[in-house]
Amino acid sequence: MDAQPILEYHARSKHQLERYAPGPGYMDWATQPDPFRTYAGAPRVELPLVADALATRFNALRRGALPAPAAFDRDAIATLLELSLAISAWKSYRGSSWALRCNPSSGNLHPTEGYVVCPDLPGLEAGVYHYVSRDHALERRARLADPAALRGGVLVGLASIYWREAWKYGIRAFRYCNHDCGHALGAVAYAGAALGWRTRYLAETGDADLARLLGLDRDADFAQAEREQPDCLVWVGAAAPPPREVLVALVDDATWAGAANRLSPSHREWPDIDHAHAAAVKPRAPIATGFAPSAPPPSRTPQLDLPAATIVRTRRSAVDFDGVTSIDAEAFYAMLEPLVPRGGVPPWDAWPHAPRVHLALFVHRVVGLDPGLYVLARDPDALARLRPAMRDEWEWQKSGPPDLALHRLTAGDARAAARTVSCHQEIAADSCFALAMLADLAVARREGWRYRELHWECGIIGQVLYLEAEAAGIRATGIGCFFDDALHRVLGLAGGEWQTLYHFTAGGAVDDRRLTTLPPYAFAPRARLGRAA
Repeated sequence: MDAQPILEYHARSKHQLERYAPGPGYMDWATQPDPFRTYAGAPRVELPLVADALATRFNALRRGALPAPAAFDRDAIATLLELSLAISAWKSYRGSSWALRCNPSSGNLHPTEGYVVCPDLPGLEAGVYHYVSRDHALERRARLADPAALRGGVLVGLASIYWREAWKYGIRAFRYCNHDCGHALGAVAYAGAALGWRTRYLAETGDADLARLLGLDRDADFAQAEREQPDCLVWVGAAAPPPREVLVALVDDATWAGAANRLSPSHREWPDIDHAHAAAVKPRAPIATGFAPSAPPPSRTPQLDLPAATIVRTRRSAVDFDGVTSIDAEAFYAMLEPLVPRGGVPPWDAWPHAPRVHLALFVHRVVGLDPGLYVLARDPDALARLRPAMRDEWEWQKSGPPDLALHRLTAGDARAAARTVSCHQEIAADSCFALAMLADLAVARREGWRYRELHWECGIIGQVLYLEAEAAGIRATGIGCFFDDALHRVLGLAGGEWQTLYHFTAGGAVDDRRLTTLPPYAFAPRARLGRAA
């Protein structure tokens, strides 16, 4: 497949200092999409809220010390979803309320939909299920004959509704939907690990296979409703995943039910997104041999030692930083360590590829480390290509501990540069540090669909940073608005080989005290649901 169209989309969707990428220009509240997809007529299974019973600590999880695998039953699937795709809280202001979720999303718009494909389990029949985060419930889209191939695990499928993001962000929505898919993939990997299960992204599965498995190719079930585009399929379990040909055949004799709800009364078309999607359709791919990282588990411990469920559910996207809070260098290194893939450590045990995304860091308030501009190579071998691609005058001074390929490019106050390249947003300067994720676009030049994978990898990095920030006692936020080429000019990058795909920042959050926080599922008190543990 010709990759040129996806590269042209990438260029057209860049924000520039003198102009922003095409967007709607205003918020059309009359067409604001419903944040919750449902399938009318699909049988529902109410799920218990049992994640509080999980004893797994986040500090154990982040170093790969997983508990014994939980038994596969309805309660375990409920926990998996509660700690990955569920609502974490409601916010309210002057009569308006909106939901926050465990999986972050650009603009809190949540284009990602989740599905579970499972065998017969205690309390849950074999089938293809859609997850409704609003109700913490499953809708059975298809009944399956008990598939023996799924013994020892379940499949989780992710799909995107581009309109949910395009409504606010225009053509960059394609990028943001793929960031969100990566966040969700990382969230599923952490949640599965908290249950003692291993998660693996099944990179060999094509979009057509996934659409068929999840029922996304069923025209009659969508009618006037917005379509969902298949993203990725992951295996969560204690056993090895079944072969692709077995997965594709699971729904051969399935009985389907349910019709998708319409999310908006009308839509604005964004042909650039359609062209990008067409250029990045994922074909069936060879089974990935897997990347075997040699780095040992993280050795540093974050400030807080909390249950994994607490860290996941209290994670928030900061909207403002105080410009004062600092962290010490050891805490900073503790946050960077888990960004480097390590054997058996989530979420990177779910990802079969060597790192293709590396970090340019604007360090502002890290006690024991000079302010300035740094590079973290998530694979030290990448330095041989990163260094000659940047300015000749950079120092490349090795910094930090020996186990991190962290290099200082230059010392000095980097706040103005961080603010400017991140669309003049103060959160990039008022934080402890900010960063840009530099992706090796060579893989997308060879195969256009890899462009999506690069954004997923960025989303997983973001998910790690979100949770690590919470454990460090600070807060983080993703930055989707940035001036792509302005960042490249700061670093001296030219030629398009390396491109920034996502920005991020972490620091001392300033909470908006005007907002009221409400529990996620007040209609179903946790204390009276689920089994005792």
